[in-house]
Amino acid sequence: MNALAGTSRNFRLASRLLGLDSKLEKSLLIPFREIKVECTIPKDDGTLVSYVGFRIQHDNARGPMKGGIRYHPEVDPDEVNALAQLMTWKTAVADIPYGGAKGGIGCSPRELSKSELERLTRVFTQKIHDLIGIHTDVPAPDMGTNAQTMAWILDEYSKFHGHSPAVVTGKPIDLGGSLGREAATGRGVVYATEALLAEYWKAVKGLTFVIQGFGNVGSWVARLIHERGGKVIAVSDVTGAVKNPNGIDIPELLKYKEATGSLNGFSGGDSLDPNELLVHECDVLVPCALADVKAKFIIEAANHPTDPEADEILSKKGVIMLPDIYANAGGVTVSYFEWVQNIQGFMWDEDKVNKELKRYMTQAFHNIKTMCQTHQCNLRMGAFTLGVNRVARATLLRGWEA
Repeated sequence: MNALAGTSRNFRLASRLLGLDSKLEKSLLIPFREIKVECTIPKDDGTLVSYVGFRIQHDNARGPMKGGIRYHPEVDPDEVNALAQLMTWKTAVADIPYGGAKGGIGCSPRELSKSELERLTRVFTQKIHDLIGIHTDVPAPDMGTNAQTMAWILDEYSKFHGHSPAVVTGKPIDLGGSLGREAATGRGVVYATEALLAEYWKAVKGLTFVIQGFGNVGSWVARLIHERGGKVIAVSDVTGAVKNPNGIDIPELLKYKEATGSLNGFSGGDSLDPNELLVHECDVLVPCALADVKAKFIIEAANHPTDPEADEILSKKGVIMLPDIYANAGGVTVSYFEWVQNIQGFMWDEDKVNKELKRYMTQAFHNIKTMCQTHQCNLRMGAFTLGVNRVARATLLRGWEA
């Protein structure tokens, strides 16, 4: 099931539990605006090349729309649509005053030079600058983009609208980026995990963890779990997988990966078939899932890691699953803090950022649990009913449902 079908299915199940009327349900599902632009740039060799850029603005009932911009050869309007919709519910679950959006350009960033990427980013910004803005739609980095991409967007947008640091988040610190932003998604995953484990009178310390993915999010999750006394017994990424039943020395693995660019050959563990990682016995699996996992808890640090069919099988097996719509909301929550700091022109220290993130993640978990009790449902539906209900109420209060 593709991302759009999966997200829409979860939305409809939540809508049914909430008893929303069909007219309101339809208006919540349809995107506010879909933008498609042609971006033509000269390459370094002087030839012209064209790319298609998208921005799907899903909903703004609760505030400016918010979501990443991805550069990837397979940027597909359906997937962008699903992720924009997911952002609407995610920001509502975290209770931050945003709606949802997502965007991207169909290109292979690795095949473009830095100057070509800059030209492409600036042309894309020129085409959409009057449709994004501090109180309209606030982009952020996503797959294939980074803080530098946001710096170019900020600069290009500011040529039209004056200095506007709050127009994008995930910026370099020197241009108004927030301290703690780089670690935010991973740190949010850990705070969410701690909130879930506390429900079962457990703590991170002493439990075994398997982490699939050792990029920005996975490496921060591993580092923070290791610091808290959790035992990371297996990790994988595109380069390979490594396991150690006594626990991997995560700081050493980070140093090794930094030096070699790979997990393969790390002396502090044995190599493992990456396909076996998901079925490795452990207490907590982060972030993906298959039907025959041997974990007690699954924390979805990535978007859409679990098919709805697998979801049902895992629920029947008694596996507790913390859904992506909540578990990886740390990134957008600290993006919100960055936006607030930019608007106020007053920056926070990192301790304040992390303390506020913990408060938001913990409160969101308790709100999800309340919805689970009200609607007699699992955590995924608890999160969806919480998010959808907040957006539906804002829509009705604004008088938009007619």
